[in-house]
Amino acid sequence: MRSAVLCIALAPLALSACNSAAPEMRFDAAEAAFIKQEGKATIEGQAFLRDQQGKMNVRYAAGEVVRLIPATAYAQARISQFYGKRKFIAALFMPTPTQEAEYAAYTRTTKAGATGRFTFDKVAPGRYFVTTQLTWVPKGGLLSEGGAMYDEITVTGKETDPIEVVLSGN
Repeated sequence: MRSAVLCIALAPLALSACNSAAPEMRFDAAEAAFIKQEGKATIEGQAFLRDQQGKMNVRYAAGEVVRLIPATAYAQARISQFYGKRKFIAALFMPTPTQEAEYAAYTRTTKAGATGRFTFDKVAPGRYFVTTQLTWVPKGGLLSEGGAMYDEITVTGKETDPIEVVLSGN
């Protein structure tokens, strides 16, 4: 019994040591350059998850970093490698992504407010990934809940209203 509890308690440590390798292809800054242009579109969204215990309580991504990433071939490979075929990965299975300065330089970030709401303004036309994470350890719990999530959007440049994004793990 003790060893089972120990295994469960140490599982997050073992899994958190997993790194997500960068895709084998190289990042192409020219393909992502459109993110540096000033556009007219606004992206508004909200990020939240329901807890695992009855799915009654909603947790908001308050204070979490939200990223706007150009959907380049490199970013698509990276997202696919991290998430697989889903738009959500549970906290226990989240690999630590490799940090690449040039790739990060071609993303935009903002912080979600108290109710998980976020905004990107002056967004140029193009396809983007919007990503964030939200993790917590429940009271009396040993394992993290929540996870990382993303959605894909397209900005045409013809929008007159903000583009709405909901990141909810679905």
